Amino acid sequence: MGLIRFILNVIWFFTAGIWLFLAYSFAGIVACLLIVTIPFGLASFRIAGYVIWPFGREVVSSGTGALGMIGNILWFVFAGMWLAMGHVVTAGVQAITIIGLPMAWANLKMIPVTCFPFGAQVVSSSDRRSMYAPVVR
Repeated sequence: MGLIRFILNVIWFFTAGIWLFLAYSFAGIVACLLIVTIPFGLASFRIAGYVIWPFGREVVSSGTGALGMIGNILWFVFAGMWLAMGHVVTAGVQAITIIGLPMAWANLKMIPVTCFPFGAQVVSSSDRRSMYAPVVR
């Protein structure tokens, strides 16, 4: 399974990952230039780290407080909704070919963290499975 993830990540990197990484990183830099929007810049950097190599990693909700909820609402209105539309359009184009179907699915998996990044954490898929594994005594 590890080899398949690696191959998918390499294909993803060259077809979408590098461009998404650069876009989210640029947005993070711009957001960090203004003191008030540094949390949005940090969220953008967290998403950039996920979009460059998504296979084998998942997003889990770690919960958020009132400030995080307000941040998510502001992010959704000013960035998240538009970014999600871009992910949907890109996924549609990727889904045209058989090889592009896993790429399209990865693109669609990114929409929740793209819309609401505060309170979201990127973890390895194996870590997520071990979090929910039954305890045997």
